[in-house]
Amino acid sequence: MRFLATHITRYKYQESVSQCVSEARITPRSLPPGQKVIETRIHIEPEPATLTTRADYFGNQITAFSVFRPHDRLTATAQSVVEVEARDPEGDLRSIPWEQARAVLAKPEDAETLAAYEFIFDSPYVAAAPKLADYAKLSFAPGRPLAEAAHDLSTRIYKEFKYKPKSTSIDMPLMDVFELRRGVCQDFAHIMIGSLRSLRLAARYVSGYLRSGANLQGSEASHAWLSVYIPGHGWLDLDPTNNVIPSSGHVTVAWGRDFGDVTPIKGIALGGGKQTVEVEVTVRPV
Repeated sequence: MRFLATHITRYKYQESVSQCVSEARITPRSLPPGQKVIETRIHIEPEPATLTTRADYFGNQITAFSVFRPHDRLTATAQSVVEVEARDPEGDLRSIPWEQARAVLAKPEDAETLAAYEFIFDSPYVAAAPKLADYAKLSFAPGRPLAEAAHDLSTRIYKEFKYKPKSTSIDMPLMDVFELRRGVCQDFAHIMIGSLRSLRLAARYVSGYLRSGANLQGSEASHAWLSVYIPGHGWLDLDPTNNVIPSSGHVTVAWGRDFGDVTPIKGIALGGGKQTVEVEVTVRPV
């Protein structure tokens, strides 16, 4: 299916900003197979003095821009036409036992597994912990296929954690979120990634969008889910916030170790005082 994905971020400052330097990860990725970006464009207001694009370490597209004149508001708008193919969830759930996958990851023998290997380690927002390992083991019985066990873990997080906006912040320690048992999509993704890494399995954080009107938590805004690496199969996406395997209604924008690697817009502004941020996302068929 072909979509027009529009992502608008509006900053309003209490006082004038003299200049700012920022980078944005708001352009969807092309993923063979499954997702193809037909066209994309980004508009910054006020007009930036510089605007460049590049790929980061993980292959995400970054748009870097700077504004060198006073302003009290800034708007970044990304519009992309993207084709997303439906996936076969039953095929995704067939895989090798999770212990075998862990053994393969421990001694990677091919480029794909070596690239996935770095996702078993702690990252700034997600660290392994004994409590997370114990939580994961309830789904990871001996000999259980990795994909099946990971899907069961995703379902448990969906059922046992409450989706509640503004109940957490990105600075809240992961184990505090785990004990609180509530949060938003980035928290659900971080908890599951930490649980998988606590078993020495590879998991990465994925940012993206949901099809508008899909009646899923996280639509009309930036959304987050995760991927678990299955040797011999590749990366399996799971969305614990909605208890679904992402398919044609999920648009992938970026991935990394955790939220810090894929923050939609971040940078430095001189001045401004207090600020408010508004984010609007729509993903509509075209």
